[in-house]
Amino acid sequence: MAIGKKNGLDPDSFFTVAQELIHQTGYVTGKSDEAHYWKTLRGKTGIPGADQEYRKEILKRFVLRDQMLRVVKTLRSSGMITAILSDQTNWLDEINKRSPFYYHFDFVFNSYVLKKSKRDPSVFKDVCTLIGIKPRQAIFVDDNITNTKNAESAGLRTIHFLNVKDFEKELANLLR
Repeated sequence: MAIGKKNGLDPDSFFTVAQELIHQTGYVTGKSDEAHYWKTLRGKTGIPGADQEYRKEILKRFVLRDQMLRVVKTLRSSGMITAILSDQTNWLDEINKRSPFYYHFDFVFNSYVLKKSKRDPSVFKDVCTLIGIKPRQAIFVDDNITNTKNAESAGLRTIHFLNVKDFEKELANLLR
């Protein structure tokens, strides 16, 4: 959104185009590279500027939610398997290098490596199989309602994340 605003475009519209193109170009599933993504985004939106400038703008905005990591730590210490399934590019590893968080999880799954995103409901069953659990044994949490619906259609229990307080209540209910 900041890139769109900086270039005199409607931030929400720019974000929607950028998000859609990361899927259409195949960058989020590792089927194309970052240069192709930026070239396609420039062609669609007319933004000028260098790839490095924009990637820095995006990467500096990734913020880990400490409260969520504390929940993960508590779950893991109680013997539960913890995993992250991220629709992300090679940037996820860069974020982890800058602010290590992979160690909080038993498994880290990235669409870029899996070659499949959360838009494909079969990814949820694939991940459950890799973990060694049945879909009904999993609780999937995401701030994108479409992703939670896709996970639910694959048989997972889901929480649509809106805020930490509501998430903790919903999680407690599912864990009863």
